[in-house]
Amino acid sequence: MTDRWTRAEELFRQREADRRYRRDESAWAGHDDDTTIIPRYVEDGYVEDGHAEDDHVADGYAEGSHAAGGYVADGGYAEDGGYAEDGEEPPAPSAPQHGGRRPRAGRQQETSSRSKHHRTERSSGTRHGKRSRAVSRKVVERQRKRKHLWVVAGVFVLLCTGAAVFAGMKLTGGPSAPADYAGAAGPLVVVQVQPGETSQQIGATMVEQGVVASTAAFFQAAVSNSDMSAVQPGYYAIPSHIPAVEAVSALVSSSSRVGNVVVSEGRQLHDQHDVNTGARKEGIYRKIAEASCIGTGPARTCVTYEQLDAAGAGMDLAALGVPTWAEQDVRNVPDRRRQLEGLIAAGTWNFDPSGTPEQILRQLVTASARSYEDTGLLQSGAENTLTPYQTLIAASLVEREALPQDMSKVARVIVNRLRIDQPLQFDSTVNYALDTTEVATTDADRTEVTPWNTYAMAGLPATPISSPSLNALRAMEKPEPGPWLYFVTIDKRGTTLFAESYQEHLRNTEKALQSGILDSGR
Repeated sequence: MTDRWTRAEELFRQREADRRYRRDESAWAGHDDDTTIIPRYVEDGYVEDGHAEDDHVADGYAEGSHAAGGYVADGGYAEDGGYAEDGEEPPAPSAPQHGGRRPRAGRQQETSSRSKHHRTERSSGTRHGKRSRAVSRKVVERQRKRKHLWVVAGVFVLLCTGAAVFAGMKLTGGPSAPADYAGAAGPLVVVQVQPGETSQQIGATMVEQGVVASTAAFFQAAVSNSDMSAVQPGYYAIPSHIPAVEAVSALVSSSSRVGNVVVSEGRQLHDQHDVNTGARKEGIYRKIAEASCIGTGPARTCVTYEQLDAAGAGMDLAALGVPTWAEQDVRNVPDRRRQLEGLIAAGTWNFDPSGTPEQILRQLVTASARSYEDTGLLQSGAENTLTPYQTLIAASLVEREALPQDMSKVARVIVNRLRIDQPLQFDSTVNYALDTTEVATTDADRTEVTPWNTYAMAGLPATPISSPSLNALRAMEKPEPGPWLYFVTIDKRGTTLFAESYQEHLRNTEKALQSGILDSGR
């Protein structure tokens, strides 16, 4: 029984070894090793694959996967590579198969032969296992060595390829350098840099405008210039058809910036002059004209003050960007030259200087309207009972009459007077219609009737009289609660006194006269 199980276990290990080390012949095609399966060691006296050797048939029974189904053990009968257990009835003798011979009769001879063969099997099984493992290790070692050789060869090829590419880059100046211009520059073009744009997006605009030949060339130049991080949104005048490096240098240069205008708080559309010095106080149109200039020398071009003044008086309000909430009031303005007053807000603005005067004004008025609306101008009537355009007018008065700390009280004076239909009587409204101005006004100036002189009429002026600041707008949208109807500035430091009664106001005005702030230069 023990010998039978030993033999069966050995046969199982042999079959498993055959399956475990079988390889894919397609992967080894072309190699000199023609081994298909790890060879199974055969001891003398065995029959391999059903072929009995003449000298190794032991007393009439054959071994192997095809020898009449196996071997006979202890009176059993094996079939299809198996064996029969003790006590099973053997089948009738059959004809010899695969060249084998019928077993000779006699239990004693069979037992003797089997015993002899089992002793031989035990000794040969050990040698067989050792040799099979040795062969397996050699094959695995050969495969490992081949793999290492392929890895080394691959690394060598990569190194050689990299060296060749590097050498080529050194000789040619880079891997297919991006297209770039060379030679003389072309005429100036205006390029816009949008808020939040990347270097690649700016480069695409540069290509579209004909400044550089490719986005890649511009990007390479941009990443090499640390000043690119300081480029601000706006408009830049840059020569066309120039190398990308020069385009980046021009972009980061402050001299290339165009179409950038600063509108100070309280500034008016038109120029005015000081009564005492004759100095010109430049209006918004003058500031826009200066910011519109492109180029230098004889090639310099600018939109003029006069062109802007004429465009601002146009009848097509939509073309000028006038918002719908101001359109009707603007259409009723008695002097068309002043119809855009206050609609260009205080602040820093960018515009395309290559546009027409009308296009420039539209760009600035549209941007200003959005700015006003963002402050809550359209909802301001809940506190002051004024329309958005009336709030803008009143805020412009606050801007010209008060310092920031007093704006909310001045706004309250305006609201209180409008409610009782009392004239505002602001000197700033008198000066607005004058070419030469000063803080004080004359009796003649105050009696002259104009659409803006609040001494000569009740209510608000026909238009704003300046561009109000955000502080003035906030003050007018929500005035400080109080009963004040009068105020006067009593010194050159800007000290302002407020009063509820006219008698108190007269006493405050006397202080202003004593300080000389109300003295006229006319």
